Amino acid sequence: MRLLIINGHVIDPSRDFAGSADILIEDGRIKTFAKEGRIKENQGKPEPRVIDAAGMWVVPGLIDMHTHLREPGFEHKETIKTGALAALKGGFTTVCAMPNTNPVNDNAGITEFILKMAQAAGGARVLPIGAVTKGQRGEELAPFYAMREAGCIAFSDDGRPVASPVIMRRALEYAKGLDALIISHAEDPALAGSGVMNEGLLSATLGLKGQPSVAEEVMIYRDIALAELTGGRLHIAHVSTRGGVRVIRQAKERGLKVTAETCPHYFSLTEDAVAGYNVNAKVNPPLRTAADVEAIKEGIRDGTIDVIATDHAPHGREKRTRQFDDAPSGISGLETALSLGLALVDEGVLTGLELIRKLTVNPAGILCIDKGALIEGTEAELVIFDPEKRYVLDAEKMISLGKNTPFDGRQLKGRVIKTICGQKVLEWD
Repeated sequence: MRLLIINGHVIDPSRDFAGSADILIEDGRIKTFAKEGRIKENQGKPEPRVIDAAGMWVVPGLIDMHTHLREPGFEHKETIKTGALAALKGGFTTVCAMPNTNPVNDNAGITEFILKMAQAAGGARVLPIGAVTKGQRGEELAPFYAMREAGCIAFSDDGRPVASPVIMRRALEYAKGLDALIISHAEDPALAGSGVMNEGLLSATLGLKGQPSVAEEVMIYRDIALAELTGGRLHIAHVSTRGGVRVIRQAKERGLKVTAETCPHYFSLTEDAVAGYNVNAKVNPPLRTAADVEAIKEGIRDGTIDVIATDHAPHGREKRTRQFDDAPSGISGLETALSLGLALVDEGVLTGLELIRKLTVNPAGILCIDKGALIEGTEAELVIFDPEKRYVLDAEKMISLGKNTPFDGRQLKGRVIKTICGQKVLEWD
């Protein structure tokens, strides 16, 4: 197969490039990347299929560091197949699968099962994240070495914090010997208690138990201190508070090996989305205040927050039919993340190049994987995206089995038109 993409606005953060260029793909790999109009056809080869990307962004396949694919054990919420296809529709050609499945991904056998199912699914590439502790119980370290050998890209107990500082210290020390990343779900369980939304006037008005922002900030501070002690590589997941941004910024100023991510809902929504007991706005950590949202945006702008991840957390009908207190937390986010991220460009928080950097080369660098760039000779993983396309999100038409999103019925701007993976060209309505 020969494929020529012309007239697009190409963005490749790996070479700090944003401008007009054409890309020639042969046999599923990028053959030539050249300024517009400079690609000449080689004699004796068949004519390529031409894709005119005028008015479109052409970017590397996106990388999601934080995805819940639910399989094994919760296939009614999502399967690896449906999640990996939803990822491609959202522009993500690589996703990292969190370990809170049933059974938990805390051994090489489960890791190998996930990889086998992902290969059969034929969607986005799936990189398993292994559990830090056996059963995610926080008591005993999982067998990092065997899981790393089986294919785990990093380790996290996401969905639960590692409450014991001793266990977290050991995890950072053990992972350092493997040059592996520890991803922290920063939540002090004693301070968070049974809170189901942000603690404040609104939680009191609604009669719901609140979770204070300090529950996140204390744990971020603790884990950064342990990373400094051990020299281990630490990544803070789903940052939601201004205090958390401040602590991470200070750690980076001291030169510590700390990186961080936030998610689209933390810069797109405030706790007000919970009003009316909207279960689709229930997430963990919870949606915060307008001041927190502004701090998150500033952290994204100044580089304190390295990555935009989805924390894709699909649920079945039980999410929408339970009362707020009992409903599970999470948003189905793979298919809306790029559109929500584009709002940061429209607001002047980021340039288009900076946005794509936080969705490609930054997560690739943190995970130490050779993805997220439009380099000659590499496998063709590209997304063609219309930044001006407006649409009203219909959750029922999402590919993910999880229809739980607070953005249902909302007009969004920017839509993936084509996703290219190797020799596959997937076109979306």
